[in-house]
Amino acid sequence: MAGVTLRNVCKTFGDVTISKDINLDIEDGEFVVFVGPSGCGKSTLLRMIAGLEDISAGDLLIGDQRMNDIPPAERGVGMVFQSYALYPHLSVADNMSFGLKLAGTGKAEIRQRVQQAAETLQLDQLLDRQPKALSGGQRQRVAIGRTLVAEPHVFLLDEPLSNLDAALRVQMRIELARLHKRLGCTMIYVTHDQVEAMTLAHKIVVLDKGHISQVGKPLELYHYPANRFVAGFLGSPKMNFLPVTVLAAESERVQVEIAGQTVLWLPVDGSTVSAGDQMTLGIRPEHLLDADNATHHLCGDIQVVEQLGNETHIHLQLAGQDSALVYRHHDVAVVEEGTALNIGLPAERCHLFHADGRACPRRYPERGV
Repeated sequence: MAGVTLRNVCKTFGDVTISKDINLDIEDGEFVVFVGPSGCGKSTLLRMIAGLEDISAGDLLIGDQRMNDIPPAERGVGMVFQSYALYPHLSVADNMSFGLKLAGTGKAEIRQRVQQAAETLQLDQLLDRQPKALSGGQRQRVAIGRTLVAEPHVFLLDEPLSNLDAALRVQMRIELARLHKRLGCTMIYVTHDQVEAMTLAHKIVVLDKGHISQVGKPLELYHYPANRFVAGFLGSPKMNFLPVTVLAAESERVQVEIAGQTVLWLPVDGSTVSAGDQMTLGIRPEHLLDADNATHHLCGDIQVVEQLGNETHIHLQLAGQDSALVYRHHDVAVVEEGTALNIGLPAERCHLFHADGRACPRRYPERGV
């Protein structure tokens, strides 16, 4: 097994820059997830690690060896693609062993590796079947097994669950987490699905327009986003944003006014904030409260109510605000569209962002982070 290091890595296609000065350390045995919107460069970065794309500038190291000019087959990496890409006329065993046969591996070793991988992936009873006789989840496990038998130092997975339905995605997420625990190998996983990122990763790398926006543990990024982009990307429904005016700033708190609503002190670093600054307050839908449980309140007209059974999403148009707000109530809420609703705004749960998107560090740590 091996770690992966990227130093000032860039990728350009003509005049178009896809990846910009990527600096990243991935430890041996870590499960790291690259996440971001479509076009942010996450798959291109994975392909550069695999050797499927040339690196325009910078250095890539796997273990202690510089890999920029090393062919893909000699890098010790294995890649699982979005498409299963299985041979329809071959059995599961033959699909898994195909690469080993091309490499001239002995028959006894091939049988041993395929059997071991099949047992790990719970495919040992399906080795004689063809892909058409398998479910989508089983086919994806075969694709993973084909990589597993090659015994790579680093696993690269490019949106491997995107072709599965919702139930299978959940099942395969659990199986991938178990597989990583059993193998203890380095895994780098690309997805646009933040649920996969939050549940699978030891460390999340959030990419935005070709550069790294933030790196950290899932709960660190969720509770302490470095900027508005990360705050808005992680979380579903996404974080609410409201324009505010700064009334006063101290070293460990900032007083802001939400026009037409309320004035409150936020427990954030005020060292870079001045009275009169136009900033943005962020609050996650699940952190809003019933009006009876808070000192500060927001009032708005209910526009849409989404009853999900275990929770209710209430969409509000706030008085005096152009911005809409989503309140995530953790139960069934008996409310009617078109009526007014007061909700609680807990200051300790609020975030504050500068005009350029930078976050003011919060002063209240979250449990377990």
